[in-house]
Amino acid sequence: MIPRFGEMPRAGRRYRLRPGAYAILLRDDRILLTHQTCPVPDYQLPGGGVEAGESLTAALHREVFEETGWTIGGLQGFGVYRRYCDMPEYDMQAEKLCHVWVGRPILRRGAPTEPGHSACWFTPAEALQRITDPGARHFLRRFLRG
Repeated sequence: MIPRFGEMPRAGRRYRLRPGAYAILLRDDRILLTHQTCPVPDYQLPGGGVEAGESLTAALHREVFEETGWTIGGLQGFGVYRRYCDMPEYDMQAEKLCHVWVGRPILRRGAPTEPGHSACWFTPAEALQRITDPGARHFLRRFLRG
């Protein structure tokens, strides 16, 4: 069974399935997060939605690069969780199916290309405090426990 985090689905709402790929990225005892300024300022695991015809890992590489400017490698699948949420930037309610990988940042090729995003490095404890998505926080905590 896939664990669910966050709010319960609301009766009468139509949720669109939105697969996503996210990564816990560790380098030199620091975790790479992305800070998104809109629609609400938020720290997140880098990653995002999978486009039509795109594989999960291709989406992960693309999203991490767009949000952080980093290329990544050494990816290993780590888990999956479900989350129901509003996505005002897409004018929809989503049932997010979040696939989580563990990997490492390889090379910073430039600034993030996605507007309103920035790459941020934190100690593991700081990263746990800053991530607001309870599913991402759960998987980061599980990763850090080893």
